[in-house]
Amino acid sequence: MPLNYSKWDQLELSDDSDIEGHPNVDKKSLIRWKQRDIHEKRDERKHKIASLHAQIACNKVLLPRIEEIAKQLASTSGSTPAPVYFNSLVDKLQNNPSKDCPPGNNPDKIEQTYDGMLLSLLKMVSEKAKERIKDAAVLESEKEERLAKELGVEMALHVKMLGETIEKDAKQIEIEEAEQKKKITMDDIHEGFDSKYVPPKPEPAPVPTTTGDKKGKGKEKQKVTTVEVLNPQAAGSSTGDPEDNEDEDDGDDEGIPEMTPSLTEFSKISIGDYQKSFEFIQSHRDVYVSGASDALFIAAFKAEGEGKRKYAKQCINQSLLLQYCEKLGKDGVGIFFKRMSTGNRAAMKIFEDDVERTYKHLVERVRLNKEEAAAEAREQIQLVAENPNTVISFNVPDGPPPENLVLEGPGTEGMDIEEVRKALEFRWNIFSAFPENLQTALRGGKLEDVNEVLGSMDVPEAEAVVNSLDAAGILSFAENKFRDESGQPVN
Repeated sequence: MPLNYSKWDQLELSDDSDIEGHPNVDKKSLIRWKQRDIHEKRDERKHKIASLHAQIACNKVLLPRIEEIAKQLASTSGSTPAPVYFNSLVDKLQNNPSKDCPPGNNPDKIEQTYDGMLLSLLKMVSEKAKERIKDAAVLESEKEERLAKELGVEMALHVKMLGETIEKDAKQIEIEEAEQKKKITMDDIHEGFDSKYVPPKPEPAPVPTTTGDKKGKGKEKQKVTTVEVLNPQAAGSSTGDPEDNEDEDDGDDEGIPEMTPSLTEFSKISIGDYQKSFEFIQSHRDVYVSGASDALFIAAFKAEGEGKRKYAKQCINQSLLLQYCEKLGKDGVGIFFKRMSTGNRAAMKIFEDDVERTYKHLVERVRLNKEEAAAEAREQIQLVAENPNTVISFNVPDGPPPENLVLEGPGTEGMDIEEVRKALEFRWNIFSAFPENLQTALRGGKLEDVNEVLGSMDVPEAEAVVNSLDAAGILSFAENKFRDESGQPVN
């Protein structure tokens, strides 16, 4: 089988064996001259090809404009005479030229702009047309008609010449590029196949958490007393290992996940912009980690408490978004966003309803927390017996004393009936002056109900009520002292 060495014809080797020099000229100098000649010809060819490309690009911009002018000059149906149109175009290019120019040209120099080149051509066409009319000795009455014709003929000629120039330059480029590809140069050398090992990115760390101080930094050694019993299994089941209890307590003390800069930026993405959320997760792997959804939910709780409703709902949306991706398995991110981006109305409705439901639950929890905090922060008056064995009861009058008051029973012989009537009227007047809810609670006889009503009152009002209860005999203590929740006595 004959060998084909034609592929080596494009190599231009730096071999000096074929160099025939003059005996009086240094051979190394001849080699350097030849190398310089080769490089100069290459550079000259590159410059020529670049110039031809630039010339073709410039001519392709000018050609449509010249064609339009030639068409207007050749048209006889126009209302404006050809010379008038031609002169107005020249005035426009002179007085208000555009600064558009080919790349590399100076737009401040009018001769280097497209309008400047066109203006130069129009002036040359005008001069030639006027010379032809002058040489032809045309009558004065026929000059305008002849000028219009000569302008149209001259512009059509330039259209043809410019088109031929573009074709000629294109063929010249093909010739020069073919000559350039005959030899392999350094510009033709490029990297082929390459294999590089890129280690995979490490898995991102979970979301950082804030932990409270634990009861002990370490486990201390404890003395254990072992008691021998008849049934050790029963004893072991009834008494637990203290170390196990400590482990359970430590397990309950989990940290609160914190927001990272990436999660903060992720939480600001608008609701419904699934494409942006997907791209953010792809470029920020530390968003899709353990604890991220909890951190977003806590941020939503704080934002709702501060009145930032829109941001709170965005956090809820992004938190549930991460939860759904986790529940869908290993490729949950791709599955979730594929369903959302394809317009799966059923999947979108389920997710959006879940967001609304979770946000409403969050709003309700924030409201309850504020109410509880306000109730805890407000000072209250509560009835508490100083002696734990004392039972507090309420002697509630059924009504005003009757007109015919009769005292019966032992110990009533020496009582003044009028004094008793005044005392009963005084107790009834005090009771009837209480609010309706307090009267109802006193009639029920439950201390919790009475304390609930007293807790809803201001401290001065509640103190006045307690003093009235004591003065009317509805409430009686062994000592005339009462305490509020803080344990301080109330006189």
